[in-house]
Amino acid sequence: MTQESGTGQRAAHLDLDVEVAATLRGRLPMVAERTVTAITAEVPDYSGALTGAMREKIENAVRIALGTFLQLIEGTQAFDPSTPLAPALEAAYALGSGEARSGRSMDALLAAYRVGARVAWREVSTTTVRSGLAAETVAEFAELMFAYIDELSAASVAGHADELASAGRVRRRDVERLTRQLLAGEPEESLRRSAERADWPPPQTLTVVLLPRRHLRGVLALLGPQTLESGEDLPGMRPAEELAVLLVPDAHGGRRRQLVRLLHGHRAVLGPARPWHRVAASYQRATRALALGLGEPDAGPVDTERHLAALLLSMDPEALADLRAQALAPLAALPPATAHRLAETLRSWLLHQGRRDEVAADLFVHPQTVRYRMGKLRELFGDRLHEPATVLDLTIALAVPPEQGGAPAQRLR
Repeated sequence: MTQESGTGQRAAHLDLDVEVAATLRGRLPMVAERTVTAITAEVPDYSGALTGAMREKIENAVRIALGTFLQLIEGTQAFDPSTPLAPALEAAYALGSGEARSGRSMDALLAAYRVGARVAWREVSTTTVRSGLAAETVAEFAELMFAYIDELSAASVAGHADELASAGRVRRRDVERLTRQLLAGEPEESLRRSAERADWPPPQTLTVVLLPRRHLRGVLALLGPQTLESGEDLPGMRPAEELAVLLVPDAHGGRRRQLVRLLHGHRAVLGPARPWHRVAASYQRATRALALGLGEPDAGPVDTERHLAALLLSMDPEALADLRAQALAPLAALPPATAHRLAETLRSWLLHQGRRDEVAADLFVHPQTVRYRMGKLRELFGDRLHEPATVLDLTIALAVPPEQGGAPAQRLR
């Protein structure tokens, strides 16, 4: 970092005696030591931090900063005052960057600059006054010194801000990369390395939530800061769907109900909770549920845990269709309306384990109608209605009505 120094330009006009400058230079080690001692005592963030090698490093930085300033104002040096204060300003910039990497705010460093300026000026002013400098010169010296400190402070602020911005960009890239790897189902070892690089502590589980992109910010505000998000180049997702994906940490057990309540009023799809490194399975199930159009359009979030049978039966639609054709073959020769009524009755009969009144209530018909229809079904199926294998096939074949098994995907709105 380099910049032109107004302090350097103005220092060229300061009439400072060579002997005074030499005296000040000789006192730099003592001034640096007292400055660091004062900073340690008065700035809480540095209490106990500036010890050993670190204290020596900071004292040396103070000596360099003050030495550079003295070099500007010495009357006999072969130094061009218009030259940028590159070394001192770059050191201040690096100091600000280092503070950001250490997790400290600029408040602590600016407080240290204020304390340092006060202590340094107290020592320097004592020397200049005792040397008999004119009051006007001492005043100008003070003005220049504090202007110089302001320049160093500004350089540190810039370094701190740039480091935070750079670190933020890097972490965002690392988090985005981790999210893509999680959704792609990459090996656990690779995921752990990426999580460490992204400074993201892995939770016990992750749950995928699909929702319209326009709802993303509002929902994110309700979730924890460790929630991951992605909306670009998603595996198995068409860009036109304009969906976002959230990976919600530790939303298993009772916390899943909390997540469902939090998503009330949003057309979202929740995958199952899975160990964090296996969240790709949650993503696959959620996208499958979305493609099947499970849930009602205005019923709020779709919890895939409540649609497991439909999801299972949809894994091989052709096999389900073949099973349905085989199991319901005795109805094939009947008129479609009659076959539909008998299939509907048989489905309810199986689900209600033959309790006629419950079947009648389910179908909104009279119990005698149920008796009649079951009589027809016994004629068509014979003793097979009592065979476990046939009952299993019929239960699966009738578990999802044909119009639902082939339902088109409902887009999240």
